[in-house]
Amino acid sequence: MTGRSAIRGAVDHAAFGDLVREHQSMVFSIAQHTLQDREAAEEVAQDVFLRLYRDLDSIESPQHMVHWLRRVTANRCIDAIRRRRWRPVPIDESFPAAEREPEDSLAIRTVRRLMGQLPARQRVVLALRFQEELEIPEIARTLKIPLNTVKSHLRRGVEALRRGMERTGRTES
Repeated sequence: MTGRSAIRGAVDHAAFGDLVREHQSMVFSIAQHTLQDREAAEEVAQDVFLRLYRDLDSIESPQHMVHWLRRVTANRCIDAIRRRRWRPVPIDESFPAAEREPEDSLAIRTVRRLMGQLPARQRVVLALRFQEELEIPEIARTLKIPLNTVKSHLRRGVEALRRGMERTGRTES
């Protein structure tokens, strides 16, 4: 069983649980890197998978599911940022000690703080490009925005991060 029939056949709880386990790290990663708050990322991920369960019949293939999950996750993150005028939780509260990267933690905290100051779409574009390693055309398809808009968000977001890092003395000029 492949494609649409495999997805539709997955409606039973055990098979749906397998789908969640297969894709939860991607969904959580996008949410965590966009929102920078573990609890909010978990809420977004739960919402995304509840919506997937409800809309499972519209999924055409495993590739379509990945695309759908990325798009819905990105949109839910944008909604969360706009709804709450989102400010990230300070990084020490957001990441348990075991999950923090050991190298240059000051630079990492600075970048995360600066990311939290970016507009919602720029945050999502940067997370999809640099965390999920999506190419620019795939980001445009995922977010359903023009290619040049993605390029503009990416350029402006990277430039804002660069300026912020220069202000904090974390990069060579």
